[in-house]
Amino acid sequence: MLIGYMRPYHDDQTCDSQLIELRKSNCVEIFAEEYSSAKNRKYLKNMLDSLKKGDKVVIAKLFSLADSTHHLVELLELIEEKGAYIKSIKEELDTSDGSGYPFSHIVKHLVEFQSDVISENTKKGLCKAQQKGVTTGRPRKPDENVQRAIIMYDSKKYSLAEIRDKTGISKTTLYRYLEN
Repeated sequence: MLIGYMRPYHDDQTCDSQLIELRKSNCVEIFAEEYSSAKNRKYLKNMLDSLKKGDKVVIAKLFSLADSTHHLVELLELIEEKGAYIKSIKEELDTSDGSGYPFSHIVKHLVEFQSDVISENTKKGLCKAQQKGVTTGRPRKPDENVQRAIIMYDSKKYSLAEIRDKTGISKTTLYRYLEN
């Protein structure tokens, strides 16, 4: 069964152009979100729950299905586990075509690649900053607050919450200093 899914986004707030595409694709049922927000996407869950083996989810473009590449990977895996498929009209993608490398695997590799690129760029930026003498990482707490927190802790008169409220030193930070 062909099942359409659409949600509003900036270029199609009323989903009109998506609806035209889904109707052209002869979708038997269409799930239409009222909101674009990831938190308010109740029809996505309903659509995923109703999928049966052999069903095909038809979308106007990949962005109408997922909010991020990680989200897309999760959805592809879930749909694949149910024995269903995805057809994206704009990207001319149809996962029911078994020839070639599975699309879900390609997306997983793209997510890993994207993560590696971000990580490498972050490391390069940190290295350049350190070479210029810039202190990287979270700013250290003022020593007088740390000393006051340690004294309060050693006195055993204050709870960790009270120490945090009076000094601004978290439990984790306090324990880190106590271990040294």
